[in-house]
Amino acid sequence: MLNMDFTQPLFIDTNKVNWVVSPMPGVYRKPLAREEAERGHATSLVRYDAGSVFRPHPHPLGEEILVLQGVFSDEQGDFSAGSYFRNPPGSSHAPYSVEGCLLLVKLHQFQNADLNQVYINSPQIWSSKASETFPLYQFGSERVWLVRIQNGENILAELDLSGSVELFMISGQAQYGDELISSGVWLRDADFSLAHWSVASNCFIWVKSGHF
Repeated sequence: MLNMDFTQPLFIDTNKVNWVVSPMPGVYRKPLAREEAERGHATSLVRYDAGSVFRPHPHPLGEEILVLQGVFSDEQGDFSAGSYFRNPPGSSHAPYSVEGCLLLVKLHQFQNADLNQVYINSPQIWSSKASETFPLYQFGSERVWLVRIQNGENILAELDLSGSVELFMISGQAQYGDELISSGVWLRDADFSLAHWSVASNCFIWVKSGHF
């Protein structure tokens, strides 16, 4: 088990985490939270080298992916940087990457009744230069956004972020309490408080709330 105590705030600079080989050649992981080695709840960064292929596999409890760099592909098509998709419980696929890619991947974390399949290919916010929020998904209390903050604007206050929050800093930096949240940092806090959050300049983040 790795980082499975959800009551404790967690800050991980993924730039300082070593890549770990996966069962498939050319596919590597940085495990951030994991229930078991190859099954159960997991949150990871995953890297596909150019030309790498992962064998067909099922997701009994679902899979959620944000493409951070490159192009990720499977039977549903090609997903460039910024794309977000959810493969529901019981689904399967055979992923690969022709040019290589970097992903934020969450496995086996769907709510029992959540059977929705979602594909959002490179929304405009990914290249935007304005402060804005882009809702990616909502089911019950779970909500997922991309958020771009320019010039320190306090737009996180527009979202309902009380309670459990998880975020990944795609670019830029922010401050949360005593912690500097810079590019590549993953934060998970069961008692997130906007009073502890500040942005001096610009940042771009993936944010998820109400899911644990």
